[in-house]
Amino acid sequence: MAQPEHPRGILQVTGEDRISFLQNLVTNDISSKGLHYAALLTPQGKFLADFFVLVGEDDILIDVVQMVQPTLLSRLSIYQLRAKVKITLIDCPVNCGLGPIPNGAFPDPRTPAMGWRAYGAQDNNIIDWAALRVEHIIPETGIELAPDRFILEMDFERLNGVDFKKGCYVGQEIVARMKHKTELRKGLRQVKVTGATTPGTTIMAGEKPAGVIYTQHGGLALAYLRFDRITERMTAGDAVITI
Repeated sequence: MAQPEHPRGILQVTGEDRISFLQNLVTNDISSKGLHYAALLTPQGKFLADFFVLVGEDDILIDVVQMVQPTLLSRLSIYQLRAKVKITLIDCPVNCGLGPIPNGAFPDPRTPAMGWRAYGAQDNNIIDWAALRVEHIIPETGIELAPDRFILEMDFERLNGVDFKKGCYVGQEIVARMKHKTELRKGLRQVKVTGATTPGTTIMAGEKPAGVIYTQHGGLALAYLRFDRITERMTAGDAVITI
């Protein structure tokens, strides 16, 4: 077992309306027991937070990056209204690992490449999660996942983070329209990096900005790109960027 890439927090949702309450808010279908990956969006369909939702017998645990936890708790409380639910911040360690899934752990719903997650256990081993994310093109909150992004640009469909059949949720109309009626013009891609650059550096295609470089590892990186400006040779500071 190992610690997650960034500290996590746990929100516990209890009450008889807990499943219907969240089902009407988040991007994925969480009506079945187990671990799900989902997001909460603005009414305009833009990203607010991503998280794992563990649906159990008597409660639901929301596993979210710690720095986003206050925002998520505040937003869920606004939507609570008369729903018979209680949302509580609880102390519950989160551990992740690779290889065989231990008893009581759950496979990462995004991709088997990211291993499994366990709740209530604690360990201090280290896994290079950033390297795995770059290899498998998986965005992280606070890095690639930013408030001005749309989840389909961030590959949420490939990562099993959105369900197009579950019905309404906050921002659903925008997501459905992007899925069925538009062609994505921007998105997350893996790129090759030759030379030194830093996360957050603008990628240039000639004299035009083409995107931003983010997590890097071993000569590869995740980049948010404008597809119409991708060229064979781009730059990010002193580094050369290629697809």
